[in-house]
Amino acid sequence: MTQRIITGVCLLAVLLAALWAGGVWFSVPYMVTICLSMYEMIRATAQAGHRPVQWPCWVCLVLSIPLFHFMGSISLLMPLVGGAFMLIAMMVIFREEPKLEDIMISALPLVSVLLPGLCMLGLQKAPGRNNQLILTILAFGVPLFGDTMAYFIGSRFGKRKLCPAVSPNKSIEGAVAGLAGSIIWAMATAGVASIFTPIPPFWHFPILGLLCGVAGQMGDLFASLIKRHCGIKDFSNIFPGHGGMMDRLDSVYWATVILYIYLNLAVNTFGA
Repeated sequence: MTQRIITGVCLLAVLLAALWAGGVWFSVPYMVTICLSMYEMIRATAQAGHRPVQWPCWVCLVLSIPLFHFMGSISLLMPLVGGAFMLIAMMVIFREEPKLEDIMISALPLVSVLLPGLCMLGLQKAPGRNNQLILTILAFGVPLFGDTMAYFIGSRFGKRKLCPAVSPNKSIEGAVAGLAGSIIWAMATAGVASIFTPIPPFWHFPILGLLCGVAGQMGDLFASLIKRHCGIKDFSNIFPGHGGMMDRLDSVYWATVILYIYLNLAVNTFGA
C-alpha cells in the first residue's frame, strides 16, 4: 500500500505540472502515454498467442499528430483509422493461416487507445485556457477519484460482486461509491472553477460526473477483460504498485470520449 501511495503521489505531481504548463508540455508527454498504452496492449495480445499486425497502428498514430494539429478535430481522423483497419485486414487475409480474431485483436489498439487518447487532445481545443483545464481535470479526476473511492469502500464494505466473470474483486458497493466519488469530483471542480472563471451551467457537472464515472468503470472492466483473456495481472510494471500505463489510463480514455462528445455538443456554453 505504501508503495502504491508513493507512486500515486509522484504521478499526480507530474500530471499537475503538465497541466499547469499546458501546450506542448502537456501534449508531448501525453502522446508518449498513448504510445506506451498501444505498446502494452499489442504486447499483451501477442503474449496470449495472437499475431497482431502492428505497423498500420503505428503509422496511423504518427500521421494523426500533424493531421490533428492542422485540422483541429479528431473526427477527420476516422478515414485514417478506417484505412489502417483495411490494411490490417489485408495483411491477415493473405497469411497462410488467416484468422478473424487476429484482425480484431490488431484493430483493438486503434479503437480502444488511439481514438480515445486523441479525444484528450481534442479537449485542448476548447475555447479558452480555463475551459481546457476544467475539461482536462474532469477527464483525469472523475474516473481516478471514483476509482479511489471504489477501492477503499469496496475493499472494506463490498459484499456483492459486480462482475465476477471479469473482475472478481470488484463489488456493487464499491461501484456505487465510485460513482458517488466521480460526481463529487465533478461538482467540486465546478465549484472551484466558478470562483475564477465563467463555467457552463452547474447542473451539467453532476451529470458529467455520473456519465464519466460509468464510462470510467466500464473502461476499467474492459481492460480487466483483456488482461484476463491474455492471462496477465497488469499490462506492465513501469509504475510500482500501479502496473502499466494502460492500467492507469484505461478508465481515463473512456471518460475522455464522453467529455469530447460533450464539448462538441455544448461548445456554445463555454466562455472564451
